[in-house]
Amino acid sequence: MATLSRKVYEEICQIVYEQCGINLGEKKHALVHGRLGKRLRALGLQCYEDYLEFLLEDESGDEIVQLLDVISTNHTHFFREPTHFEFLQEVLQKKLKAGNRKFRIWCAAASSGEEPYTLSMVAQEACLGYEVDLRILATDISTKVLRQCLKGEYEEQKMAGISADLRKKWWKKIGDDLWSAKASLRKPLTFTRLNLMESPYPMSGPFDVVFCRNVMIYFDIHGRQKVISEAQRLLGTNDILIVGHSESLNGINHDFKMIKPSVYQRNY
Repeated sequence: MATLSRKVYEEICQIVYEQCGINLGEKKHALVHGRLGKRLRALGLQCYEDYLEFLLEDESGDEIVQLLDVISTNHTHFFREPTHFEFLQEVLQKKLKAGNRKFRIWCAAASSGEEPYTLSMVAQEACLGYEVDLRILATDISTKVLRQCLKGEYEEQKMAGISADLRKKWWKKIGDDLWSAKASLRKPLTFTRLNLMESPYPMSGPFDVVFCRNVMIYFDIHGRQKVISEAQRLLGTNDILIVGHSESLNGINHDFKMIKPSVYQRNY
């Protein structure tokens, strides 16, 4: 079995950091060794030194995308951290009562799609009885997970967080162990690739709510600053940024005020 030397590992870590801001660190050596082994086999390469050379000489940029796909960690499930979705419902219903009928939501880390599809269910349920213009942008750096998002199919075990009523309304069973998102659930969603380290982001905003959960944990302070500055730029006045429960805006320059743990409001 090929060995991933410290020298090659450190060079790959530097490339990943420069491309997408993710700090792999020393503790991810075994993970990168295992996941990059798949690329060696796919490319017919014998060692990691050959892979690094191939990566550096690939002028198309395709292998960088493949590299980021295999090293990205995508852990998620439907209705993860449910208090955030309950709060989203409250925000939308308050806006509806104030006369708003146009809503824009950004999910900054689509992963394999569970969060954006949850957002679609929650937002559409919150807007029942109203004619609204709802759009949800879901982005991720990984082309692999975006393909899963577009497919919109999930095994039974991954559907555990969805109630029977919501399954019946928004999903259809297409096999003994497989569910597919209905057209009505997919309708507000747009999936696209976005590297959060490449600013300014191409979206124009303003967004009513930005979900940027469990994203900043992978970045150093400079990367976190970039993400928060862009989220701030893209949010409307008094609108909402939601981060993961293990994340905060400590050490970052911003104009948000915290209204509850992991939930921030743009302050101007």
